[in-house]
Amino acid sequence: MAVASPPSPPSSPLHPTMRPASRVDSTGPEALALLTGVGLFDGVSPADLTALAGSLRRRRYPRGTVVFVEGDPGTTLFIIESGTVKIGLSTPDGKELVIALLGRGEFFGDMAILDGEPRSADAVAKTDCQFSLLTRQDFLAFLDTHPKVAANLLANLSRRLRHNTTMLQEAAFLDIPARVASALLHLAKREGRTATDGSITIDSTYTQAELAGHVGATRESVNKWLRYYERQGIIHWGKGAITILKPDDLHRRVY
Repeated sequence: MAVASPPSPPSSPLHPTMRPASRVDSTGPEALALLTGVGLFDGVSPADLTALAGSLRRRRYPRGTVVFVEGDPGTTLFIIESGTVKIGLSTPDGKELVIALLGRGEFFGDMAILDGEPRSADAVAKTDCQFSLLTRQDFLAFLDTHPKVAANLLANLSRRLRHNTTMLQEAAFLDIPARVASALLHLAKREGRTATDGSITIDSTYTQAELAGHVGATRESVNKWLRYYERQGIIHWGKGAITILKPDDLHRRVY
């Protein structure tokens, strides 16, 4: 029997496109395989993960769908099965700060789950996405009996806090070309493939506008400095990929 799609969340300046998510039938083996690959659940026995998998609900979100916006009630933890999610903040006039792009095996929505407060940022499906959803009640109940998961969650929150602190520090003390260089190095560390000649290729899903949102600058400024670094032979910006030809030179531009 067909199940009606849930109502769409309110529109967000982060991305105006609104399409409803659709439900997907949950299957035990697939859900267990997903949870096994999520760092949050490292150290949890297969039997306990199997039990937790029974509480998951699966949803598909088409590309461009707003998953939630800042201020929405935070009642669900999202685990990414496939696709890329953009986490950010936005203003009514269309400006945005891109905090992170998240992919398979990562999760989001945990801050509101822990403190019961509204969402602190927007989440948008950058590509077609499929998530497994866990309610706040089920997740907190699981935490009560699995302290290892609580420790994993604290470690993740600590890494996120360090990342956000670095973003604030760079916004306050670095000029735009240094922030662009730092963002490229961060992407290289997270997603890069190092070749034998020392160059690093990033199959990045960031657009120039999103990179601008990440460094807190205009797209025109970011484009200017990307072209500058390319003329200097430090990077090559191609369609769907960035190659850092001289990582040491880019690192020196930051520090």
